[in-house]
Amino acid sequence: MWPFALVAVVAVVVGLWFGGHPNWLPSPLRSVFVSQTSNEQRVQEVLDLISHDYFRKVNTRNLVNVGLEAAVASLHDPYSHYFPPSGYQSFLSETNPQETGIGVDVTARPAGLAILEVFPDSPAARGGLVAGEVITAVGSQSLRGHTATYASGLIKGRAGTAVNLTVRHGASVHHVRLVRANVTVPVAASRLLSYHGLKLGYLAFTAFTEGSGAELKAQVQKMLHAGAQGLILDLRDNGGGLLEEAIKVASLFIPDGTIVTTRGRSQPTEVYTALGDPIAPKLPMVVLVNRDTASSAEIVTGALKDRGRAEVVGTNTYGKGVFQEIQNLPGGGALDITVGEYFTPNGQNLGGGGVREGRGIEPNVFVRDNPAHPGVRTLQTGERVLASKIR
Repeated sequence: MWPFALVAVVAVVVGLWFGGHPNWLPSPLRSVFVSQTSNEQRVQEVLDLISHDYFRKVNTRNLVNVGLEAAVASLHDPYSHYFPPSGYQSFLSETNPQETGIGVDVTARPAGLAILEVFPDSPAARGGLVAGEVITAVGSQSLRGHTATYASGLIKGRAGTAVNLTVRHGASVHHVRLVRANVTVPVAASRLLSYHGLKLGYLAFTAFTEGSGAELKAQVQKMLHAGAQGLILDLRDNGGGLLEEAIKVASLFIPDGTIVTTRGRSQPTEVYTALGDPIAPKLPMVVLVNRDTASSAEIVTGALKDRGRAEVVGTNTYGKGVFQEIQNLPGGGALDITVGEYFTPNGQNLGGGGVREGRGIEPNVFVRDNPAHPGVRTLQTGERVLASKIR
């Protein structure tokens, strides 16, 4: 063991020597060594001075976190972030989205909130609520004429508290008392639509979180078993997420070939191809998008459009042409920084050069929703476009 100990001691001595005698180093090594040593010394000296001489006591750990956040902010990259330990835990919790309420997906109707889906094992499910019913009042407050946001806000509340609902089922009306709870919100949901006698499978997909590809796969299979003659994949307001989940999602519908290509400064160009064994490779398909369709959602949309697999309906997407990687740091923090650009199968980068927003994906059929009835016009157009592909 002693030779290794001797080498370690020599290395330390040599380091100390050159630190104090940089002129002994070759010119290229000298500039690197001196620059690194000087930067580290300057940072440490500033921290020491603040910690020792500032007129009141400061938390050095907080000082470091703020400094690192400022360093990343100086990149002027809206997609790159430094997460201190506490902030990183909050970020991770977003990959398992939860809400406090009764566990329903709803949409506004003149009389109140129409229930589109009841989440499994939720207060709503245990209380017997079903899709198709309309919540017309919360307590004594009628929901007639109110927006979905306002009405949903009345239903949500602290876990463990009760809420009284008036529910209309066809011509009958009943009252139900539910106890709010923390409900895990699924990222994938589906329902069968009827359009002039055709069965259309509607797939809502909200985020590319871990395991979300498998969730969507289950919903696609559900629609296939229900006899869907075509599929509508709704990626509106989907801000993206994990690249590997985007590959899995696109591979549900594309049998082979390129999904996306990535290029970065510190990593080689990589071509991601379909994983094989798709479950719906030929069923007519439409993708719904809007301005908030971004990142991995744009990757999937671009692959489906470029490969001629689906028609895109809506507005131009967000226009994000770069991707990030998360590096875990000692102490529990993390660095989430832009490491490269991505390109659709046709070679298009969706960004505006670097980290600026670009034009995004241009839809095959452009349609803008009526603000008074968000989401309705785009879905109706998607149904019509899909029906034309089936007939």
